[in-house]
Amino acid sequence: MEEERRRRHHHDESTKREKKEKKKKAKRDQLAQNGEEIDNSTDINGKEKEKKKRKRRETTEKPTVSIAVAGSIVDNAQSLELATLLAGQIARAITIFRIDEVVIFDSKATSSDETETLNFEKIDEHENEDEYGAKFFVRILKYLETPQYLRKRLFPMHKSLRFVGSLPPLDAPHHYRKHEWSQFREGVTLEGDRSEGTPVDVGLTKNILIEEILEPGNRVTVAMGTNRDLNPDVVRRVVSSNAPKEELDLYWGYKVRYASNLTSVFKNSTYKGGYDHIIGTSEHGQVISSSELKLPSFKHLLIVFGGVAGLEESIEEDNNLKGKSANDVFLSYFNICPNQGSRTIRTEEAILISLQFFQEPIKRAGSH
Repeated sequence: MEEERRRRHHHDESTKREKKEKKKKAKRDQLAQNGEEIDNSTDINGKEKEKKKRKRRETTEKPTVSIAVAGSIVDNAQSLELATLLAGQIARAITIFRIDEVVIFDSKATSSDETETLNFEKIDEHENEDEYGAKFFVRILKYLETPQYLRKRLFPMHKSLRFVGSLPPLDAPHHYRKHEWSQFREGVTLEGDRSEGTPVDVGLTKNILIEEILEPGNRVTVAMGTNRDLNPDVVRRVVSSNAPKEELDLYWGYKVRYASNLTSVFKNSTYKGGYDHIIGTSEHGQVISSSELKLPSFKHLLIVFGGVAGLEESIEEDNNLKGKSANDVFLSYFNICPNQGSRTIRTEEAILISLQFFQEPIKRAGSH
């Protein structure tokens, strides 16, 4: 009896050791697949390792292009369905031209002291009221950018999403199908046992496990590597959402930010050091051809589009910009569609025209 108990205990210990070894091996394989160094030395402390990683990230960091759009443009639509269609058209344009960030700004006279983050993933059921302007716009853009397999978990039903099913999909590179494998994949953390890590739904036939311990309901970017084994023994890890772009030059969707007014667009930039070149677009701007335009080398470029009455009105509505002209606010101010046949160019049209216009100048600036 005692012998049997010892034998069973020995077997259990062996099984545990084997599992640990498997996990270690899986982690080493994962690091190797992602091109990271496997450092087994003990003379380099954690701070030095982190320093090296930060330096490596800085050298691989690619320039970003953001656009800012007046949220009031959706209020000009005659119905919720048409407002949804308008937001969908802009989301498609943003994706086609690989825009990294879109900022939707309100027309408040002063910047709000409150946080300007609109969290739609965790919304109170009693807040399911009609939305207008910037808040509605932000919700639709965030929803469309999210891979289809994550939407039910991240976005509760809401009146504003009533017509999103009729919109054409963005079909962005990170919107993978169930049968497709990729070195990176978007996921959402789930409830469940966290003794071995955090379970994550990445839209495959099985959930996977990540080594980090995270709260449920968080959207994460997971390094999947090339090992297609979905066994729980293969523990993966969370990486920056910038990793696919920096490592594979793969467009990975756009970030969405809300700003209470034009000043907040510039002041509350999420990029370190803010935007280093800001362009305004208007029929009153400088006329120049795309082939002649020379943009300075930049880290973070921002292109701004006004509402129905243009950027001039957005400047007037902002108390922080009183008495300033467009040339005071923007480093460059261009009319990208002179000699137009229509009296007005709608914002969704201006975005498409402008992003095409700036393609070559942006490419030239990046090669400096």
